Amino acid sequence: MIFRSVRRTNNNNKIGLRTVRMDAATLTYDTLGFGEFDDFPETSEPVWILGKEFNALTEKEDILSHVTSRLWFTYRKNFPPIGGTGPTSDTGWGCMLRCGQMILGEALVRRHLGRDWRWVRSQSQREDYISILNAFLDKKDGYYSLHQIAQMGVGEGKSIGQWYGPNTVAQVLKKLAVFDSWSRLTVHVAMDNTVVIEEIKRLCMPWLDYGGAACVDLQGGMPEPNGCLEGACALAEEETALWKPLLLLIPLRLGLSDINEAYIETLKQCFQLPQSLGVIGGKPNHAHYFIGYVGEELIYLDPHTTQPAVEPCEDSQVPDDTYHCQHPPCRMHICEIDPSIAVGFFCRTEDDFDDWCMRFRKLSHTRAGLPMFELVDCQPSHFACSVDVLNLNPDFSDSDRLERFFDSEDEEFEILSL
Repeated sequence: MIFRSVRRTNNNNKIGLRTVRMDAATLTYDTLGFGEFDDFPETSEPVWILGKEFNALTEKEDILSHVTSRLWFTYRKNFPPIGGTGPTSDTGWGCMLRCGQMILGEALVRRHLGRDWRWVRSQSQREDYISILNAFLDKKDGYYSLHQIAQMGVGEGKSIGQWYGPNTVAQVLKKLAVFDSWSRLTVHVAMDNTVVIEEIKRLCMPWLDYGGAACVDLQGGMPEPNGCLEGACALAEEETALWKPLLLLIPLRLGLSDINEAYIETLKQCFQLPQSLGVIGGKPNHAHYFIGYVGEELIYLDPHTTQPAVEPCEDSQVPDDTYHCQHPPCRMHICEIDPSIAVGFFCRTEDDFDDWCMRFRKLSHTRAGLPMFELVDCQPSHFACSVDVLNLNPDFSDSDRLERFFDSEDEEFEILSL
C-alpha cells in the first residue's frame, strides 16, 4: 500500500493541497496510526463547515473541535455476522454505508443535542448522546447499524457486501427512519432534481389536510393526523410535534464522468446554509462525507479506516473515542469529487424549512453558478409518480426504479478483504 502526501500550490490562494494515492480502497487502523495528516492551511479565506464560518488564522482550535465533534463512522471488523452468517467486517465495501451513517448521525445530533453541542474526550456524556451512538453500533438491533442498512439494502436490489451509491443509501435510511419512534424524523429523498415544498409540508405535518388546513374534529377535540392517534399523542408531548423534524436528502448528478464546473460555486454555497448536513459522494471504491470547504478544497471525513467493533460497557456507556476523528480533517480539490452525490439538510422546525427555502432561492438568483436542483411550490404535472407512492406508502415499491436511475455509478466492485 502506498500512502504519501503531495504539496501543491494554487497561484491564487497558496493553499496546500493534499493528495493521497493508494493501491487499495482502505487504510487499516494500524496504518492510520502512522499516517501523516496535513495541518489545516494557514489562509485568510473563510472556512465553512456545516453552515458555520471560521477563520483559519484565529480559530483553528474551534475548527478542530467542530470537526472532532462530528460522529465519525469507519470500517469495522469482528462484529457479529450480518444476517447471522454474513460478513464480520465491512472493509472494502461499506464506505458509502458509513457515509450514510455520518450524515444521518449529524441530523440526529442536531435533533437531540443541538447545533452547538461539542464532544470532549473522556468527559461523561449526555444520555441522549449515548442513545444516538447506540443506534449505530455494529449489531443487528441498532436502528441504523451497518447490519440494518445492509439487510434493508437487499430490498433495494443490493446484495450484502455490494457497494452502494448515494441514492441507495438515502432510500435505505428513509426506510429505517420509520422505525425510530424516538427521533420521529421525516426523511425525504427528493427525486428528479426537484424539491417540492407542498410535498414536504404534507410529510412533516401529516395532521394537516392537503389544502394546508388542520383536520379539526367536529367534536372540538385535538386534530387527528390523518386518522393516526399516535401522532395526536405526540402533538401533546412536545412542541416540535407540530413539525416532524426533516432530514432532506437530494441525490444529484452534476456531470457525466467529472463534475461540471458550472455547479462548483453552488455546491460550495450549500455548505454555507445553516441547515447544511454536508454531502455524501465518491466513486465506487472511495466514498467520503464532505462537511465543508476552504478555498477550492473540500473538507471531508474519510471512512476508509478499519477499527475493531465496539461493545457497550456494563454501565451502558459506549467507549466513543474511535467515533470521533481526532486528527486534522482530510481535504481534496473540489474538481476531484465524483459528480454523483447526495446533498443533505436538516430542518428542525417549519421556520427552519421556510428559512432554508428563502436562502436557497436567493442563491438561485445569483450568477455565481448553476442551481443544482429546483425548488418549487407544488408538484409538477410531469412527475410520473404521485406523492403517495413515493413518500407515504410504507413499502416504497415504486422508488426502486427511480433509485437505480440515480445510482448509475454503481459499477462492478471487488471486495478487497473481509
